Amino acid sequence: MGGNPLLLESEMDAKEAALARLLNDADPSTLRLVTDQFAAMAEDDPGTVESLANCPHPAVARAARGVLVELQGRAARDDFSLLCHFGGDQFDIEQAAWLLARALNPAIPTSEHEERVNGWGIEFLSRIHEANTNAERVRMLGRFLSGELGFRGNSDCYYRAENSLLPQMLDTKLGIPISLSMLYAMVGSRAAMKIEGINLPGHFIARHGEVYFDPFHGGRILGRSDMQDILTRQGIEFRESHLLPATPRQFLMRILANLLYVYEMDADGERHARVKGWMDAISGGVAAR
Repeated sequence: MGGNPLLLESEMDAKEAALARLLNDADPSTLRLVTDQFAAMAEDDPGTVESLANCPHPAVARAARGVLVELQGRAARDDFSLLCHFGGDQFDIEQAAWLLARALNPAIPTSEHEERVNGWGIEFLSRIHEANTNAERVRMLGRFLSGELGFRGNSDCYYRAENSLLPQMLDTKLGIPISLSMLYAMVGSRAAMKIEGINLPGHFIARHGEVYFDPFHGGRILGRSDMQDILTRQGIEFRESHLLPATPRQFLMRILANLLYVYEMDADGERHARVKGWMDAISGGVAAR
């Protein structure tokens, strides 16, 4: 039952060798044919392609990994498109942000980054009992994320996609107001500290209880006059509605709007079209695949 393991291993070695010869062929049509065969194989038998992704033939492993990444990206784009169509306001914004990152850059895995955030949350949980007020908790979180871990606003290169996408932002430790606000909320939530995003025009901020603060500037606590100044510099009259917590839908739309502007500046037509389609879907339009 199940065949001779040595024979099966020999057959696999022969298959890998044959694929390696084809992939080393300089003819583009041959390379395309082999890649298409990999893609078809991955649809029917992903386990075999995963095995080939770890085989000793570099060309075969590289091709197999490329196909797997493309399939993962396609699945993430499908899932994110469904969320944009049907998520409404009842979805987890953190999970949506991880899914967005995989949809735009499937070659970058998110599981390791998620574990990193979990670790920071556990570490902060061990310290937060020392704080007695909301303001003290905000200051402690700012010292941890900005002071110890080194996260800060990327004022020098503000308009970069890496500033908005969680995995890259965690690697560079540089972000924009909304991505850093999300990081503060993620770490805070793991320590039972509820942090809400505030969709202030021109500068996204955060709130913990009655305390408003600015993750882009190290978690600096903001008074009402500070928030009024942010709006005044844009010629906007301050209204109490500006301080309402952002819904998941508003949160996601603002992230996508930032990315849309970046991809337009970078002339990245493919990603620009995808982001525009997702924004249209959230607004009631048709999402791009």
